[in-house]
Amino acid sequence: MDDVNKREKENIKENMSAGEKRAKKWNTILTIAKFAVLIVILIGIPAYIIIFKQDVITQFKSLDEATNYLRGYKKIGAIAYIGAQILQIIISVLPGQVFQVAAGFMFGFLPGLVLSLTGAILGSTITYYLARFLGADAMKLFLGQDKMQYFLERLNSEKAYVIIFLIYLIPGLPKDLVCYAAGISDMKLKPFLILSTVGRIPGMCGSLLFGVMYLNKSYTGMIVVGVICAIILVLCLIFRKRLTGVIDNIYKKISE
Repeated sequence: MDDVNKREKENIKENMSAGEKRAKKWNTILTIAKFAVLIVILIGIPAYIIIFKQDVITQFKSLDEATNYLRGYKKIGAIAYIGAQILQIIISVLPGQVFQVAAGFMFGFLPGLVLSLTGAILGSTITYYLARFLGADAMKLFLGQDKMQYFLERLNSEKAYVIIFLIYLIPGLPKDLVCYAAGISDMKLKPFLILSTVGRIPGMCGSLLFGVMYLNKSYTGMIVVGVICAIILVLCLIFRKRLTGVIDNIYKKISE
């Protein structure tokens, strides 16, 4: 009787072990499949656009072309602009700044700023969770638990948030890929979203004011806006230590 019970327990254990192996195998396959989808979004689609659909990029390189695109949607121009902002963040090769200038031209400064921030927040949030769902498990699989934990600790530190803020603040730096890095790294959404959005604002304001000045044919004003943006950038570089301290304090408050 004892031998029978022992064999039954061994069979149950073997069946459970086989079931766990199958589950682990399918989880691994699903993780790799999700990561493949992320690679397609992150690299495949941009590469396809650059190689085969360059007109998608070039047709929005001028202010007139971007403005005509928004005007083509007439009453839903604001929604079209928000959609363009979101898409530009998800597919990072699409031009974004020229649309912000067009928004200043089309909607004015304050409405354009509200629409720009709305699109940026929605686009960043979608991209963040897209990366989290598709890529986080794959990073754990490829890096291993120990290396992944080290990676998470570094990217969820005060210093990392300072770097992120500066990336979004300084014009010309590639920003939108940071959303994917934040999502994959398990970085907290709230402080990331606040610091990245605040960092975007000066550049957005400059682009929108360019559009407003262009509408009013105030070319002197456009030069002034450009000079002010350059001065702000230089001041940020000069007082970067103080700025870092301010960002550290903000991080501590919003991450509590």
